[in-house]
Amino acid sequence: MANIELIKVLRDRTGAGMMDCKHALEECHDDVDAACDWLREKGIAKAAKKASRIAAEGLTTVLVCKECGKAIVVEVNCETDFVAQSDPFKELVAEVAKSLLKGNVANFEEGKALVEPLFTDATVKLGEKLTLRRFEIVEGGNLGSYIHMGGKISVLVVLKEENAELAKGLAMHIAANNPKYISQADVPAEVIESETKIQLEAAKNDEKLKNKPEAALANIIKGKVNKVLSEVTLSEQTYLMDGSRTVKDVLASEKNEVCKFIRFQVGEGLEKRVDNFAEEVMAQSK
Repeated sequence: MANIELIKVLRDRTGAGMMDCKHALEECHDDVDAACDWLREKGIAKAAKKASRIAAEGLTTVLVCKECGKAIVVEVNCETDFVAQSDPFKELVAEVAKSLLKGNVANFEEGKALVEPLFTDATVKLGEKLTLRRFEIVEGGNLGSYIHMGGKISVLVVLKEENAELAKGLAMHIAANNPKYISQADVPAEVIESETKIQLEAAKNDEKLKNKPEAALANIIKGKVNKVLSEVTLSEQTYLMDGSRTVKDVLASEKNEVCKFIRFQVGEGLEKRVDNFAEEVMAQSK
């Protein structure tokens, strides 16, 4: 029988029913990523929700130092939302960001060692396990940032040319739309190949497409792949601040380019235990 927690993870990602998720996991030997693809190939689920589902508690923040020309995005996790919203935890996150930005650390391990005393003191004060989950430092460039929902999401954008208003708008757009790539050229070949395979298998299970000529079917599949990928590509998304244009159109009109963006959302890739989910599964399995 498929693991109950894996069923929960798969259902959260795909929106498919619990019994469909159970069947998919059994078919894919409890491989969640393969089960997501299996459900889509069978036409049971549309494009899977991102694995970056909010789960762990904590906060993110972004700090830009205009004097030193550097910026940092940080995520710190705790056990409960009650602690995450407390002033001592918010102060910890802010101090961690400052220390890491000034510390000139070369990697994550160096950064973790640098701020360890801060975590020791805060753990005693707050009474929960506290974790520096990740951080990324950017040096140089024309920077824009945005913090959403008090730190649930933090975004840093690097533009080729200075444009504070555009950088802020793009940071807000990225927070809301969660792109994975800047442009289609940045999408890895293996991602395109995987999505094409999914659409090919889905076509085999679609009665409307079974009698389509091979050339027409190939174009339909290509169009479906492009549509899925455009949804996670920044340049192809409809700009949040102007629903009549894409981000690519806006950048062209401003004669600017996005060189890099970082988006941290609290708990990406983590799943927290859901009480009574086992009872829900067992009730529907009878």
